[in-house]
Amino acid sequence: MQSNEWKPITGAQLRAARALLRWSADDLAEKSMIGVATIRRAEGREGPLGVTAANESAIRSALESAGVIFVDENGEGPGVRLRKGGAKVASIPIEDLNAENDE
Repeated sequence: MQSNEWKPITGAQLRAARALLRWSADDLAEKSMIGVATIRRAEGREGPLGVTAANESAIRSALESAGVIFVDENGEGPGVRLRKGGAKVASIPIEDLNAENDE
């Protein structure tokens, strides 16, 4: 199970997660397949992102796949950190390897 799926992501967590990954809003929009305006609007909020459940799930999935862990509020407020070892490198399933994605 992904971390804290039942807890909404906050605008501050979203901003911090992008900063940890050194991703632009455009990077996150591309990886989550959500419009950049939606990302920027969500980041500007105090508290929950205020996006649809599907958009929040896509944002969470993109960030967690890159190594972000969402941390519960433990008396000090919610936060984020990177998974031990840093960001997870994306991989291509062996059956999808071809000359076009060979690096």
